[in-house]
Amino acid sequence: MDTQDIEHEAPPSDVFMAPSIYKSDILAGKSYSHFSPIPSQISDDMSTECVLGVDEAGRGPVLGPMVYALFYLPLELQQSLLAEMHHFDDSKVLTREVRSDLMRKLCTTDSDLHKACGWATRLLSAQDISAHMLAPAQYNLNAQAMDATIPLIKDVMAKGVNVKEIYIDTIGRPEVYQKKLERIWPTVRITVAKKADSLYPVVSAASVCAKVSRDAALEVCYEPYQASAANEDDDTEGSKEDIVWGSGYPSDVRTSTWLKQNMDPVFGWGNECRFSWGTAKELLEGKTADVKVDWPVGDDDDGNMRMSDFFASKNEASGDELVDWFGKRVTEEMEVF
Repeated sequence: MDTQDIEHEAPPSDVFMAPSIYKSDILAGKSYSHFSPIPSQISDDMSTECVLGVDEAGRGPVLGPMVYALFYLPLELQQSLLAEMHHFDDSKVLTREVRSDLMRKLCTTDSDLHKACGWATRLLSAQDISAHMLAPAQYNLNAQAMDATIPLIKDVMAKGVNVKEIYIDTIGRPEVYQKKLERIWPTVRITVAKKADSLYPVVSAASVCAKVSRDAALEVCYEPYQASAANEDDDTEGSKEDIVWGSGYPSDVRTSTWLKQNMDPVFGWGNECRFSWGTAKELLEGKTADVKVDWPVGDDDDGNMRMSDFFASKNEASGDELVDWFGKRVTEEMEVF
């Protein structure tokens, strides 16, 4: 990304902390979902036909979570309320301040957006993303994204929302993803498209929810480092410049500099970092790594160990492993005290 795009992706210092921000879960590296209450214009008449959109934020960064957001409202309001009245657009087009302001209005009880629109988010922590991608049976990012999106939609429908149309910004090839969703919901009109966040207002609104939630979560991840810097300032004369990690994208100089300056040579970083990303792996394992850790595989480790092998010596005569489980045959007379 160029400098302007990187700056646009960095969270504002006063980002709106939406109800979708669970600080304790974020700091613990947990993934979770959040659902807004069903808006009054829909809950008053659950037969109201609705349109639903899905988009994500934070797919590429090495720092912070990836957030999938879902947004829904009465079908006839998509254009008039979202596009014409509140000017929702792809979150990358809107300024950081406009995004936060739209999210704040959505969460304000007396606003027209709050009364007509519902939304939900699924936050995938950096820790969980990396753990899945580094597992022997790799669970790639596309699969994780689909498994975040589909339950969000199912849960909203399970609440009784009458969804008639779904628009989704694509993951991979649009036609493959659309057929997968059509098999799940054959009676719903589904459209999966590239750049859906700039084509359909309901997806634009979802992109704003995802981006503001991602920005706020990134700020929460940064709080422990900010507190640590403040403590160091108290112990030294003069002021120390705040630690900054920028947008969290590998191409952001602030991010790469922060990673280098705040890396433990063995453990790397906290659960805000995606260890499966090449940027992090190169710093930990590459030619410039400060410490290299090898995990040798033993010659006798053939992967066929049994649970009973941990309880009996390999030199003992073989017998009935269930009878010999605790080292004494159950038929042997035991001395009674």
